[in-house]
Amino acid sequence: MTEGAFTYNGGKVDPGETANIRYSISETYLGDPIRVPVTIVNGTEPGPTIFLSAAAHGDELNGIEVVREVAFEWEHDDLHGTLILLPVLNVPAFLFQQRYLPIYDRDLNRSFPGDQTSTSAKRMAYQLFKNFMEPADLGIDFHTSTRGRTNMLHVRADMADEEVSRLAHAFGSHVIIDSEGSEGTLRREATDVGAPTITIEMGEAHRFQRPLIDRALDGVASVFAEYGLWPDEPVHWPGWRTIIDTKHKTWLRSDAGGLVEMHVERGDMVEEGAPIATISNPFKTETTHVEAPFTGLLVGVLENPVVYPGNPLCHIVELDDRTRRAFSGTLVDSHEEHRGRKS
Repeated sequence: MTEGAFTYNGGKVDPGETANIRYSISETYLGDPIRVPVTIVNGTEPGPTIFLSAAAHGDELNGIEVVREVAFEWEHDDLHGTLILLPVLNVPAFLFQQRYLPIYDRDLNRSFPGDQTSTSAKRMAYQLFKNFMEPADLGIDFHTSTRGRTNMLHVRADMADEEVSRLAHAFGSHVIIDSEGSEGTLRREATDVGAPTITIEMGEAHRFQRPLIDRALDGVASVFAEYGLWPDEPVHWPGWRTIIDTKHKTWLRSDAGGLVEMHVERGDMVEEGAPIATISNPFKTETTHVEAPFTGLLVGVLENPVVYPGNPLCHIVELDDRTRRAFSGTLVDSHEEHRGRKS
């Protein structure tokens, strides 16, 4: 809970002020600073401190636009609390438009909370975590699928943690995947130090996808309402919701190499035994048919139509009878009018 100035190593932001800074977290081979853009908005009224972060993987772009719009297109005159807005965490990877840090190909999102005496990745993670994540009361970390796949918008959260569960519900997505998160991930490590954090998965790498960005902005507005940053705004109810544990989801993987014809799209509901994909060789003399192992929702699907044996084809989650009825054939990824505040 912020009451008064927000401080970080090198500066402070008083109530009613906004600061755009480029925070140095490392150096290049030439000794030049590697600087991460950070916007800090300190409201005039006391309230929670929340961080919004994106591009921990440098090619995941949708979240960047979510964070930028919250920073520069929303009104903050009556904000109760403090926003820490980090649109591009992994600047070196972003500059090369690749997933991992160019330095030894390390994953920044397996390097938190960091270590100031360890690898380059952990030193960068330490600077970010110590100054901008650990001081927060809660956090939202935006991601997309990796290259060649796409995800419907959904939340990933440790639902066994009461405060994380509250945050996940407040975001208002149709699907929440319940998992603790891998060691070193931002959401797990921030939660462990008292800043409950969720991951938002949305769309594909190397893209701005406007419908998903708008729906994520709705989710952020709903979180602001739930936690009193916008005390006069309503919390968003998505219409239906399902919480999926690890026992009720699976990745369908290819048993053959070849060219893939997908028969489904992200957000589709498929019945058990329904065709998912057909894999064939260049001559179409050999084909492999892939079917749904159970009735479920396709959270993620392949976009790049070539596979080796073992490559993922789709991420399917099982739906109970009540959720199937609520779904009622609605296109989960249809565009919804953005309800966030804009100036």
